[in-house]
Amino acid sequence: MHELGIVTHVMKTLEDVAKENHVTKIGSVTLEVGEVSGIITDYFTDCWDYFKKKKPLFEESVLKLEITPAVTYCEGCGRTYETVRYGKICPHCGSPETYLLVGNECSIKEIEAETEE
Repeated sequence: MHELGIVTHVMKTLEDVAKENHVTKIGSVTLEVGEVSGIITDYFTDCWDYFKKKKPLFEESVLKLEITPAVTYCEGCGRTYETVRYGKICPHCGSPETYLLVGNECSIKEIEAETEE
């Protein structure tokens, strides 16, 4: 369950950003989560809800997750395709010479927050 580690890392990053920007309360956090990142969104949300109760900055925060579709590029034909649907073998030319372009990331997209007056 690596969701726990990712949540604590995201919260630490947000605490650093909050300190730099004089944020007193985080209302919501939107994360982009890749379709093949391996993150189980239900576990991730459960971990967030557990830890936010322990940190005043996050007490009332809402976590929003946006799933980024996985896209693979084929070096054989130069085309892209849906990773989850077709896997490693290109459906256009049959080449195994492919690599993931997007879809395995987890990044902070947006933070709604209140700052000191």
